[in-house]
Amino acid sequence: MNDKELAKRIVDLVGGTENIISVRHCATRLRIVVGNKEKIQDKMIENLDKVKGSFFNSGQYQIILGTGLVNRIYDEVVKITGTGDAEENTEEKQEKVVYGNKFQRAVRTFSDVFVPIIPVLVATGLFMGLRGLLTQEAVLAVFGMTPDSVPQNLLTFTQVLTDTAFAFLPALVCWSTFRNFGGSPVIGIVLGLMLVSSSLPSAYAVGSGEAKPLIFFGFLKVVGYQGSVLPAFVTGIIASKFEKWLRKKIPDAIDLIVTPFLTLLVGCILALFVLGPILHTVESGVLFAVEHILFLPFGIGGFLYGCFGQLLGIFGIHHILNFLEISMLANDGWNYLNPIGTCGNVAQAGAVLAVAIKAASNKTKQVAYPACLSALLGITEPAVFGVNLKFMKPFVMSMIGGGVGGFLASILHLRATGMSITGIPGTLLYLNEQLPFYILVNVIAFAVAFTLTWFFGFNKKMEQ
Repeated sequence: MNDKELAKRIVDLVGGTENIISVRHCATRLRIVVGNKEKIQDKMIENLDKVKGSFFNSGQYQIILGTGLVNRIYDEVVKITGTGDAEENTEEKQEKVVYGNKFQRAVRTFSDVFVPIIPVLVATGLFMGLRGLLTQEAVLAVFGMTPDSVPQNLLTFTQVLTDTAFAFLPALVCWSTFRNFGGSPVIGIVLGLMLVSSSLPSAYAVGSGEAKPLIFFGFLKVVGYQGSVLPAFVTGIIASKFEKWLRKKIPDAIDLIVTPFLTLLVGCILALFVLGPILHTVESGVLFAVEHILFLPFGIGGFLYGCFGQLLGIFGIHHILNFLEISMLANDGWNYLNPIGTCGNVAQAGAVLAVAIKAASNKTKQVAYPACLSALLGITEPAVFGVNLKFMKPFVMSMIGGGVGGFLASILHLRATGMSITGIPGTLLYLNEQLPFYILVNVIAFAVAFTLTWFFGFNKKMEQ
């Protein structure tokens, strides 16, 4: 009896598809939640070839199959019944209906990976915005304090709140990608943690010039992937598919040992020694391009960076711009990149607010409204990955809004006195004669993105 035949017999003997509410599995057992326990033909199931036993516990009928085999049988049962993990028997699962062309489906898949992690990104965005606001010298001065007046332990506590989710973002992305593509989520989260291991130099430290990348074989540069998205996503897809392939090839007796070992080994090598060097080459090119584009005459540079700056975060190559900002501040005390980048962030907020208001789905609204607030505080990941990129057109409209704002910021010669904060907290970097213009360009960027998304970038049919 092959895997498909065994899966069909199991489905029939537990009462058929109509009696199955959900199906899950652990390392050795197939776990089925049924509507009517009395329909289960327990003795016949235990007599099936390859079945090592069964029992009913905690509302689940559990069939013991063994390592490796349980993964394959689970896949076949899902194909027969269309019923997977209980978490997916919801509106989220219903939204995974295939529609549109291949590109649209790819974008949708990318967005689906981020749905489970959006809440923590929103919360972290709020923490980061508040921390940036409350630790600025101008705010502390109102209370007669200076940055040195803040206890170090309190600063450490705020860093735990603000830095954790983004420092370990690749782990969250890998976990969700494995879960979405049928791999083992626990392998995904461990692989993601490897990408941000404390043994690797931080991407932020390398981007700012504080640390040097590790050099392998004399030419391969390796750093951590803190704050990166796409590298972890690509690694997760390839590694999860590799794991599923191994499950079919590795004998069941050694599957529990060999499959996780090879999946983690290949995934880590792929991320650090293939994707890493590629991204370093791209980063160098981006740094060169941004340096030369930024100061193009007639506001052209501001328009281009305002349009396309958000793409750098998506591809995980934005860290290198830390070096550029530090260089600017060190040379003449001004940061010309911040006001233009801020316009891009605020434009994302404008686009996602338009989606939130027009959306018919409560689920979309629940993600979009908090994402708008987070983007206004400088954290755009929830808006980008949770909403705008998911529907695609709002993202394009936000790029246009960011370009218009960046153009005006360049024309007005806006420049910040610091770095690392944008949006509403970023106003503290413009507490001089520039403040009215800073507010103006961001209001315009927000309004352009909102208006374009409202009229051209989103409609209720896109949620279907």
